[in-house]
Amino acid sequence: MRIRDRMAFLCLCMVTAVLLSGCLGERTPQVPRADPPGIMVDYWQTGGIAGVNDRLVIFDNGVAMVSTRKIMTEFSLNQTELEQIDSLFKVNRFMELEGNYTSAREDADFLQYSISYRGKTVKTEDTAIPDQVEPIIDAMNRIAAMATASEMTVSPLPQISP
Repeated sequence: MRIRDRMAFLCLCMVTAVLLSGCLGERTPQVPRADPPGIMVDYWQTGGIAGVNDRLVIFDNGVAMVSTRKIMTEFSLNQTELEQIDSLFKVNRFMELEGNYTSAREDADFLQYSISYRGKTVKTEDTAIPDQVEPIIDAMNRIAAMATASEMTVSPLPQISP
C-alpha cells in the first residue's frame, strides 16, 4: 500500500506542476511609450522695477503653461494657433539671430528676455531688442496676459501679425 500512496502522491505533484505551468501564460508585449512633447517656445521675461518673473512655455502638442509671481496656469492651443506662432518666428527670421543682444549700460530697471524657439535661444533686454524680436515679445506677452486673465481659457489666440 505504501507504493500505491507514493505513486498517487507523485501523480498529484505532476498534475499540480502541469496546471501551475499553464497558469504562467504568455508574456504581454511591451507597449511603446509615446515620446514626451517637445518645447516649441520657452519665453521668459524678468527684471524691471516691479520684479517681473513671467514665463510662457508652449509645447509642440499644443499644451502651454504660464507662470508669474501670482499665478500658474495651463491651457491649450489648437493647430492653427501653433502654426501662427511658427509663422511669426519664421517671418521674423528668428533662427538667423545671434544669441545675445544686450547693451553696455547696466540698469536694474531693464526687463530681460530669454526666448527659445525649437532649441535656439536669444537673450536681450529693453534697450537692445532687435526689430525682428519686438513682434515676438509682443505676441508672447499677449498670449501670457490672456492666459492669466482668463485663468486657463485662451481662445482665440490674439491675431499675430508677422
